[in-house]
Amino acid sequence: MHSITEGPVAALAADVSAVLDDDLTRYSDDQVTEVLRMAERCTRQLAAFFTKALVETEERSIPRRAGCTSTASYLQDVLRLSRSDATGRVTAAKKLGTWHDVGGHPIPVDLPATSTAQQGGDISPEHARKIAAVMHDVPAALPRAHRDEAEKILAECARDGTPEDVRKAGDRLLSYLDPDGKLTDDRDRARRRAFRIGPQGPDLMSPVSGCIDPTARALLDALLAKHARPGMNNPDDPNPADPADAATKDVRTAAQRNHDALKRICEIALESGVSGSHRGLPVTAIITMTLDQLEEAAGVATTATGGRIPVSDALKMAEKTRPWLAIFDHAGRPLHLGRTSRLASGEQRLVLIPFDRGCTKPRCDKPPSLCAVHHPEEWADDGKTDIENETFACDGCHALVTKTETGWKTIKAGDDHEFPGRTLWIAPKHIDPEQKPRINHCHHPEELLDRAVKAAIEGANESEDDDP
Repeated sequence: MHSITEGPVAALAADVSAVLDDDLTRYSDDQVTEVLRMAERCTRQLAAFFTKALVETEERSIPRRAGCTSTASYLQDVLRLSRSDATGRVTAAKKLGTWHDVGGHPIPVDLPATSTAQQGGDISPEHARKIAAVMHDVPAALPRAHRDEAEKILAECARDGTPEDVRKAGDRLLSYLDPDGKLTDDRDRARRRAFRIGPQGPDLMSPVSGCIDPTARALLDALLAKHARPGMNNPDDPNPADPADAATKDVRTAAQRNHDALKRICEIALESGVSGSHRGLPVTAIITMTLDQLEEAAGVATTATGGRIPVSDALKMAEKTRPWLAIFDHAGRPLHLGRTSRLASGEQRLVLIPFDRGCTKPRCDKPPSLCAVHHPEEWADDGKTDIENETFACDGCHALVTKTETGWKTIKAGDDHEFPGRTLWIAPKHIDPEQKPRINHCHHPEELLDRAVKAAIEGANESEDDDP
């Protein structure tokens, strides 16, 4: 680890430390307001400086040489950023940074007016994101000169308004640039197509957003015309004797009928088996629950795709399926299940699903459906394809495990460990100089909660013992 002790960056760090020690009570109200303005301007300029540093990081191929699959994953590892934050910063750098070609010559900035405004501290990263979002919707057929002028207008708007103002102005600007939609073509539709499923909330519901292209709309409309009719696929009346009567009694909204229709369409697709297999298992919903949950028909089960589902709903889904029983020891480790070939069997994947619950690399939240089965003791080094020597690793994390100086290492926790049988990941020295073996608690949040509760109880007991 090489510290920077001289130059502007070192001076900046020292100045920030001095500012943190400043006594703000000595300022008047107007001066405190000015402090806020100055702090915000500096924060905005630092965001621009971070973009400059990020461009340098990427152009030097530092993430690749560090064994990371992307710049965003490198930021996650080195700076402990969230995935969305890291991805957002990389996206901003691509739009606002000054990049160079192979000859070292600067490439024109994608959003030059926005970049200049942020470097001057006049606009925030949120302003810049709003401008980028509007420019993303500008038709590709629009002349470059008109596009550049539109970006300048938005940057000027951002200097005087809030990010919300920028979005509103952008909507009006888009209407002016293409009032009748004639400029929009297949390139624009291909760029804007998206379908996002958000994370589950406390109520286990998941938000959906996106934009579907004309072909997808035509296909979906045809299916909804059949399956979303009043009376069809109604969970409150699943097998109506009289379809016409069921339609008149159907009190669901159109949106609810569309939801129930989509669910039924997915059921039909899975039941047909047309999707074949995925990672050695049939494409189907794989749900894990404990024996207690099964007997009580209560609680929340987990899916191999990382979702959660009420046990009662899971049991309804399982009525026509064949259940599997996996047996674990007192420490939660699966009992022996081995084979002589290198590739794990489907049965071994099924056993790993309730044990690992997903990728085992620290902070990775990829579910089992996106993971490969990894040998902590490599097959090439005579590691066996036994359940004791298997663990989940998503494709991106799996690629990080190498025998080089920049590669990650994996080992299994022993019987004396707090979590025996779990996979320990050891980061390369450039990420963790101490190379401390770490466990991923992302899929086992109850472990951290139990540890915190235990520590709180022990602390309370010690306080009682200290009382006279």
